[in-house]
Amino acid sequence: MVADIDYIALKKTPGEFFDWTTFLVTVMLVAIGLISIYSATYDSGMSSYFTRQLTYSAIGLALMFLIMFIPEKWIYSTSLLLYATTIVTLILVLFIGKEVNGTKGWISLFGFSIQPSEFAKVTTVLVVARQLSLKGSDIRSIRDLGMVGILFLIPCALIFLQPDHGTTVVFFALFLGVLLWTGFDVFFLYIVISSPVIAILSLMGPAFFVTAVSFFSVGAAFFRRKIVTTIVAILIFIAIGYSGNILVNKLEPYQRDRIETFLNPGKNPKGKGYNVIQSILAVGSGGIAGKGFLAGTQTQLRYIPEQWTDFIFSVPSEEFGFLGSVLVVILLSGLVIRSVRVASESDSLFMSIICVSVGTIILFHSVVNIGMAIGIVPVMGIPLPFLSSGGSFLIANLMMVGFIFNSFRAQRRKLRAI
Repeated sequence: MVADIDYIALKKTPGEFFDWTTFLVTVMLVAIGLISIYSATYDSGMSSYFTRQLTYSAIGLALMFLIMFIPEKWIYSTSLLLYATTIVTLILVLFIGKEVNGTKGWISLFGFSIQPSEFAKVTTVLVVARQLSLKGSDIRSIRDLGMVGILFLIPCALIFLQPDHGTTVVFFALFLGVLLWTGFDVFFLYIVISSPVIAILSLMGPAFFVTAVSFFSVGAAFFRRKIVTTIVAILIFIAIGYSGNILVNKLEPYQRDRIETFLNPGKNPKGKGYNVIQSILAVGSGGIAGKGFLAGTQTQLRYIPEQWTDFIFSVPSEEFGFLGSVLVVILLSGLVIRSVRVASESDSLFMSIICVSVGTIILFHSVVNIGMAIGIVPVMGIPLPFLSSGGSFLIANLMMVGFIFNSFRAQRRKLRAI
């Protein structure tokens, strides 16, 4: 009898090594994205956007499943080569790239436009994970911190030159996420993350400046560091707040316009603030259950230019209401949580860093894009994962999810072998 029980316990269950939760969440997000793009381009002579996105979805899902079965040692051994390849493409795009909306970031190949910066996120994650998983590596050491910083800086600088400032900021957020996961000083990261928030709030007036500095200073005190260290942090917050306006004046005119639009979109409702105002109206007009599929006023009357890209969140929000927008947020949050959980369960530092990096990228993109759509974050051209139109972006996201599947599968197989 005991032998029968042992046999049953050891018997493989169909799908045992497959992460069904991550799969269902990912497929639902891709499906919502396709529905939203179809609606945003419906009856406007732009159905090619939906057709292309459908094709990209199939390619991305195929690559996602392929990555799931690649042995970890292969991923590890090819990471440096893949990173070098994307660096070469980032250099090439500066010379032969196609310019779109002022950014020279695409290479035309076989009738398709490829955006190397999206795949650079993937390869940078791989090579950084490789560096930090080397024997004796410690992110708190100057040597390893410097090496990781260089690995991030190279693609960042090349992408900045395109110029694509939105993607550059994503790399910075990814860098902070890796530092946090690998044991870097949390107090230092707190200062780095708080500083831009204080700078932005200080632009809104003295009251916001004082409130922001006070709030983050109290937060700094909770770390219970030496009094001198805490005072230095507070002085940094004050200096950042005072220097906010100085830094803004040194930005390019279009960058200042974006900040002014964020702070006061109603100042120029027919110009720079138009997209933000229309997006806010679309999100708010959906009510609880929405206006119905293909029945959104802002969407179907094309009030938001190129709504299928940066402001795609307003489509499900208007047509499916608060319930639809909450579903999107829950699914994106679930994928982030899932990536962190798989990372924490992995006994491979290499795969653990990759998985948490995937979660960091999805989280940052989601927070910024949704924030843009509802007017609480400056517009910076950061798309919404799995929903926004864009082949390279969608394929890169699905490839990254493939690494979550890979880590989950590998860990389950190791547990089975014990």
